[in-house]
Amino acid sequence: MAWQSPISPGISWYEASVGERPEYAPLDGSVDADVAVVGGGFTGLQAAYNLAKKGVNVVLIDAHRFGDGASGRNGGQLGTGQRAEAESLEAELGFERARALFDLAENAKRHIHDFAAAQDLDIEYMPGQLNVSHKASYEKEFRDHVEIAATRFGYPHMHYMDRAETEERVGSKRFFFGIRDTGTGHIHPMKLIVGIARAAQAAGAHLHEKTPALRIERAGGKAVITTARGTIRADRALIACNAYIGDLEPKTAAHVMPIRSFIGATVPLDKFPSIIPGSESIADTRFVVRYFRKTRDGRLLFGGREAYSENLDDMTPPIRRQIEEVYPELKGIELTHAWGGSVGITMPRKPYVREVMPGITSIGGYSGHGVMLSNYCGKLYAEDVTGGSAELDLMKALKIPAFPGGSRFRSPLLFLAMTWYALRDKL
Repeated sequence: MAWQSPISPGISWYEASVGERPEYAPLDGSVDADVAVVGGGFTGLQAAYNLAKKGVNVVLIDAHRFGDGASGRNGGQLGTGQRAEAESLEAELGFERARALFDLAENAKRHIHDFAAAQDLDIEYMPGQLNVSHKASYEKEFRDHVEIAATRFGYPHMHYMDRAETEERVGSKRFFFGIRDTGTGHIHPMKLIVGIARAAQAAGAHLHEKTPALRIERAGGKAVITTARGTIRADRALIACNAYIGDLEPKTAAHVMPIRSFIGATVPLDKFPSIIPGSESIADTRFVVRYFRKTRDGRLLFGGREAYSENLDDMTPPIRRQIEEVYPELKGIELTHAWGGSVGITMPRKPYVREVMPGITSIGGYSGHGVMLSNYCGKLYAEDVTGGSAELDLMKALKIPAFPGGSRFRSPLLFLAMTWYALRDKL
């Protein structure tokens, strides 16, 4: 029987198609380390791999299986730049910092390709991204974005698509226009998770699944992480739990909010060649974004229906309804898999990188842009530990306010706000 995560509903198509998924024994006993990492997603595993590669004694634990959080269950889209658009960052931070953050994201994109090539890892990369508008009023912003990316941020890989081209490339009449980005693409995220974990173990990292951290604190000049069957004492620690931080560390919990997002996988669309004929990934302009793409074997993966509560009822009907809104010809299409998970967001949709206790750093809150950024932030953390990282300093300098309401009212307030934005998407 396949392992089903206790933190996310549904077996994902990624898990079903990944092939061999090695298991790593739970921590049994107390250990000392140079660096302890809590969280076995992209951030934590990349940090462990890059630290171990440099001879650092690193111990990583995860409460469940590696990739059972957002890293192994997401839409697989890389995107370009930060979650906030480059021109918005320039208006807020000035051109120099905005360009540095854009370049950091491009470095993050290259890092995934370089890692996969170095490990001879097939992550099912498929090129191309379409960003499409569900409102006619966004046309000037789309046209301006293409020009700004090319002339101010050195990114010539985008072009504006009129309605006819958008309809042809998406295979739907639902959208008014769009942007085609040929400098990015999409991947099979669970294959990347499996590859990073194998590389980290081979480099000498000590990896442990099904080992929840019960408490993390600073004591006796060390980071001390308590688990059910032992304690990790380390000079430094990385908290890489993102949306699954729970009550483990209150500063992170105050700044990184979990939201639910759900994905369905159809049967292969062999009879519908007009649907995304170029096999690009697609994201629309809704605040409650819809994201979809075709896999290498021709399935449609369709994500959306963000939810801000823990009600995990049957996901298939609402996912199918959203698919049918975009592709009426797929009415009643069979979904072979439907799954969900939590995504970590921050108030300004920028990553949260902070030292939350002396020697204890927390990184998360990628706000839906994490496939690319989380991998790179793990690498940057390792560089920071072993000699400093100017790029991670860029992230540390971002102003990330806490969500209002405190622990009692934060989730209800976010639910009200997101419900309002979801209603606005329909206007």
